[in-house]
Amino acid sequence: MGELLETRKYTFTVEGETEQWYLYWLRDQINSFERRKFNVAIVAKVQQSPKKYAKSINAKSTPRITHICDVESNEPVHVEKFQRILSEMKESKALKKIDYELGYSNFTFELWMVLHKKTCNGSFANRSQYLEPINQAYGEKFEDLAHYKREDNFKRCLSKLSLEDVKSAIGRAQAITENNKAGGKKIITYMGYNYYKDNPALSIHETIHKMLIDCGIMKKPKALRRKKEQLA
Repeated sequence: MGELLETRKYTFTVEGETEQWYLYWLRDQINSFERRKFNVAIVAKVQQSPKKYAKSINAKSTPRITHICDVESNEPVHVEKFQRILSEMKESKALKKIDYELGYSNFTFELWMVLHKKTCNGSFANRSQYLEPINQAYGEKFEDLAHYKREDNFKRCLSKLSLEDVKSAIGRAQAITENNKAGGKKIITYMGYNYYKDNPALSIHETIHKMLIDCGIMKKPKALRRKKEQLA
């Protein structure tokens, strides 16, 4: 019999089913990777209210949650919605003494999906403009994003991905962040959370990167390894 691996739990609240399907696909990919150090159990609750979800959990069994959400646009209605979510996350941290982390995409989760297959460094004026890079990345001809988000269509896109693609997406996302820093793009700080006002920008890759490091699928960045060695 093979070695019985410890299971580590990761909890998310997500805005929609595509994010949920993606995270469960990622769980299965990790748990089928032969050289993993741990199995993962992922809870991905479709819940747009972080505070409502936080009230339902036990802080001891769920000490950390990541909320996956979109910035959507700089229109007042979307800015207000996004900042309300950040307010709820801060309130939840105080209410239940949990770490509520932010995994955002600016504009949308489609940016993260594109990055699995190709770079996407250009700034868009409208969320619908992600349709063309989605079709290019996955060799599809979706009429609109609504068709892409249908369960059968979205899961067909997932079937074209591997953990190597996830690693590539993380690298491309990190490059976008570095480019934003170098270009002096404006960072908004609200309720203790930071995000870039303009697209493309994202932080969803940070939690996924940590998960892959935990499981031994990716190595810690050299700077973090050196810091750990210095503390030892």
